[in-house]
Amino acid sequence: ITPRKARLVADLIRGKHVKEAEAILMFTSKSSAPVIFKLLKSAVANAVHNFNFNKDDLFVKEIFVDEGLRLPRLFPRAKGKTDKRKKRMSRVKIFLSSFKKEIQEMQVNGSKE
Repeated sequence: ITPRKARLVADLIRGKHVKEAEAILMFTSKSSAPVIFKLLKSAVANAVHNFNFNKDDLFVKEIFVDEGLRLPRLFPRAKGKTDKRKKRMSRVKIFLSSFKKEIQEMQVNGSKE
């Protein structure tokens, strides 16, 4: 998936609650939506299993789409010739956070001042 196409979908779910982001991705007709949906499900499963977060409290804090590899591909042209085109790939990073953790951090930071 090209980074340009993936960024369109990433902008839709940035800052959203996990359940809302899943619903948006399920009904988005962009080609990168199923891939980002699968990545989001994996990130949620890791947060629940490894860090004991509650799925209902999670939201998408940050999502980055960076450019990955560019693989050259040959495309056939007229008279037996070929053109080179670059197949672009992307790296997607999702950071989840919990509403309860954010509230606790705000209270701790507020009491120090």
